[in-house]
Amino acid sequence: MADYTFLAFDLGATSGRAIVGNLDDNSLKIEEIHRFENIILQINGKYYWDIYNLYNQLITGIKKCAEAGIKPHSIGIDTWGVDCGYIGADGTLLALPRSYRDPYTQGVTEEFFKIIPREELYGETGIQIMDFNTIFQMYKCVKEGYSPLLSAEKALFMPDLLSYLLTGNMVCEYTDASTSQLLDPKKREFSKNLLNTIGVKEDIFPEIVMPGSRVGKLSEHISNITGMDRIDVIAVAGHDTASAVAAVPSPDENFAYLSSGTWSLMGIEVENPIINEESMKENFTNEGGIEGTTRFLKNITGMWLLEECRRSWKRKGRDYSYNDIVEMALSQEDFTTTINPDDQSFAAPDDMPTAIIEYCEKNGLKSPSNDSEMVKCIFTSLAQRYKDVLEILKRFSPNPIDRLHIISGGCKNALLNQMTADAIGIPVVAGPSEATAIGNIMIQAKAAGIVSDRKEMRRLIAQAIETQTFTPRK
Repeated sequence: MADYTFLAFDLGATSGRAIVGNLDDNSLKIEEIHRFENIILQINGKYYWDIYNLYNQLITGIKKCAEAGIKPHSIGIDTWGVDCGYIGADGTLLALPRSYRDPYTQGVTEEFFKIIPREELYGETGIQIMDFNTIFQMYKCVKEGYSPLLSAEKALFMPDLLSYLLTGNMVCEYTDASTSQLLDPKKREFSKNLLNTIGVKEDIFPEIVMPGSRVGKLSEHISNITGMDRIDVIAVAGHDTASAVAAVPSPDENFAYLSSGTWSLMGIEVENPIINEESMKENFTNEGGIEGTTRFLKNITGMWLLEECRRSWKRKGRDYSYNDIVEMALSQEDFTTTINPDDQSFAAPDDMPTAIIEYCEKNGLKSPSNDSEMVKCIFTSLAQRYKDVLEILKRFSPNPIDRLHIISGGCKNALLNQMTADAIGIPVVAGPSEATAIGNIMIQAKAAGIVSDRKEMRRLIAQAIETQTFTPRK
């Protein structure tokens, strides 16, 4: 195999990173060259993503590559789903993209279901009903008279918007589009019926492209200011979970995955969407994967609870390291309160510790009395939630589930990994921690013709990346 280098930008809800991946002689080496914070802006009661800061951070990452003499074959960008920016007829971005954390869509689903019943909406899209899905955001924006949407020529999901800023070309990548609840997963096209229902034009989104498609070359301006050649930008699996699942180092199909980060996404990889009365009742989602697969999964509020607690504690002068957090949880063996991590009260509270205490009081549970008990409560609750969701997945899976692969940043939490293995009763395989960036890189490699399919991608990843297995304890 020739020596190939790729640049992956992986953006999450709280941070982003630029990762250089090098493929040589069937080995994979990755190096983080830039990391940055991603902050939600609250302006006049609305929540926005600072897209211009993110754009500048991409420029910085590209410039660092050039200054280090690194010459990537291509660039790929993945982000979270559902959010988008609106583009005017002259190509101008009309406003900062609204954030899914904005509470403006809370309660909108019941209002919407008076127009299109829940059963009909799920039957058409196969997507988990969550009030921040793109369909509900757009519906609410139209109701508000939100001028950027009403004036828009096109809408671009976050990875496509960033690719547009880098190249000047607009595409709509399939995996990210599939999270919108506006897409027919069987036809792989947007529903004109749903677009008409929410009051936006049928061609608001550009043409759908599949993972591995070429968006275009870096603009001449960016090439000049960064010193980087005008290399290709590839539409990888733009939704970060789709890229992460592409990097699951499994030798066969008998697995479930848990992409653990701000959100925890637990699911299975199947060939066709699973849309029926039971999947609707359990609120499972069918999102696009690579090579035409479906990610049948459920969104679970993940490390968001702990991240927000740590943010609150830091404001008050209590800054805990990861090792501190582990010791805090281990010190509270007798504290067993569990909460529902997916309760709406935890979506965007002003202070997460207060929200957890209020939840416990409301539900007659023993409240955490200190930071250590709070950490133990979060860990125990997540492990229990993973167990509950996995038991449901087993009913849908066409294959036996022999192990759970935990990927992305949360896989480094050895204590929670062991608690999860104990709860679910099957081995937990942790790693890679940079699954999203690795999946991003491997999809670029496939676009370059270096690897042939996802099986070959996973074999190479399994050989190159060290994992850790956690065996259930009695």
